[in-house]
Amino acid sequence: MGWLDELVSDYGFFVLVFGAITLWCMISAVKEVAVRNSAERTRREIAAYIAEGSMTPEQGERLLRAKPKKDDWC
Repeated sequence: MGWLDELVSDYGFFVLVFGAITLWCMISAVKEVAVRNSAERTRREIAAYIAEGSMTPEQGERLLRAKPKKDDWC
């Protein structure tokens, strides 16, 4: 356990953990923004299809109410 004692003794471990948590938070925020932008883009595309007449409002409503798959890991 010599390497662990050395890492903890100079606060490197805490810096490493803080950096990992910060990176995780940043990645989560970027992912959330991407998901929200994608959902908004989908709503706009469905609205455009309805406006041009290639989709009925009922079909668009059904697509907007569809839930994403829960087994998607990213």
